[in-house]
Formats: sequence, structure tokens, C-alpha cells
Amino acid sequence: MNWLREFEAEAECRRRREDPPWARGARLHPDVARSIQRFQVGEAGDGANLIAKAGDGDYLAAVRLFVAEEQNHARMLAALLGAAGVPTIATHWSDTVFVWLRRALGLRLELMVLLIAEVVALRYYRALRDGAGDPLVTQVAARILADEERHVPFHCHRLRVGFAGLAKPVRAAVFGAWRVLLLGVAVTVAADHGPALRRLGVGRLVFVADVLTAFEAALARIRGEEPKPQRVYVPKRARPRGLD
Repeated sequence: MNWLREFEAEAECRRRREDPPWARGARLHPDVARSIQRFQVGEAGDGANLIAKAGDGDYLAAVRLFVAEEQNHARMLAALLGAAGVPTIATHWSDTVFVWLRRALGLRLELMVLLIAEVVALRYYRALRDGAGDPLVTQVAARILADEERHVPFHCHRLRVGFAGLAKPVRAAVFGAWRVLLLGVAVTVAADHGPALRRLGVGRLVFVADVLTAFEAALARIRGEEPKPQRVYVPKRARPRGLD
């Protein structure tokens, strides 16, 4: 896979694609709006630290384009909140913690932390796409989800190279600790965003279980294995409560 070419092609598609119709407005339950505010903060970083660690050549160029996609997510989420008459927020404690962890580490460990955030985002934006019950929200979430579905294998490819030189027992120990961190993050997000997830038709336990499943698929990619087919949970409600 030529990741630089993939990101360049997507950047060209994004340049030609029209923005979602912000003027039509959006309807967001307050719980969902607060949740989106927090994710918008997380998408809004400048990526300078990751770029500084990326070295040079094609990988650096691909990382720059990855950061541009994340910043576009932040822009779209801000516009979505604006379409619903909801302001953005400047900071949230969860983003502060993630940023501190990533900046304190080298490239491989930063990518490990970043992959946790990307796997959580996969499940979150799928829930937002499938459960919001608003056309504009669905469109924005679908666009972001499509990007995240490329971001995870992109990071897995780099981490596969990074872990290639480790002995199997060492790698197994690292993966075990990584799972523990992932579980802690998934449980924290499920608790923090629980009211929104319920509105979107996804229970906390389902959210955590699906994040763990997606993470195991990512680990399989890093080990060079074919990920197992993932179970897809479909919310029972076609429309979130509280918007009728």
C-alpha cells in the first residue's frame, strides 16, 4: 500500500467535494451536542509534535496529510455544532491527558496512544452516523468515519515496522499492557459519553466491547495477520430519544 498516494488522492477528492449543507441546520440533543464538543477538541490539534517525530520522506508527507484530515474533522464538527446553534469548547480534560501522553513519548509510543484514540473514534462516529437521526449529522459522521477507517491501517502499517525487531515475548508483554490501557480509555469514554451513546442507541458495554474488538483487529494487522470479520452492532432505534 502506497500510503502517500492514498492520502494525496483523498486530499484531491476533498478539494473537489462540496461541503455538507450547513445552512440546512441540524438538530442535536444536548447530550449528543456535549459529546461532539469534546470530540471536536480532540480533533483540533495541529499535529506539530507528531510531524516533528516523523522523520522525512514519504512517511513525513503522509503524516502531514493525515494531520490535515484530522484538522478537517475538527472544522466539520465545529461547523456542525454551529449549524445546531451550539458553541465549540476550548479544552476538555480527556484531550489534555492524551496530548500530554503523546508529547512525552517517542514516535512508536505516540502512535500506540494515537491508535487507541483512532479505534475509539471508529466506534463513536459509527454510532453518531447510525443513531443521530439527523441528515446533516449523519453525513458529517459518515465522512469522518470513512477517513478513520483508513487512518487505523495507516498507523498499523507503521507500527508493524516498528515492532518487527522485537522478540515475541517482549512484543506479547507490550501488547498486553497496551490492551490494559485501551480498556481503561474505552471504559472512561463510555462513562464520559454514556448519555450521548444511549441517545444514539448504543449501550456503554456494547461500546466498550466493540472498541475492544476493533483493537484486536488492529493488533492482528500489526502482527501481519488477517483481521477476523468484526461483528457489527446495529442500534435498535432508528431515531434517538428526545428529538420527536
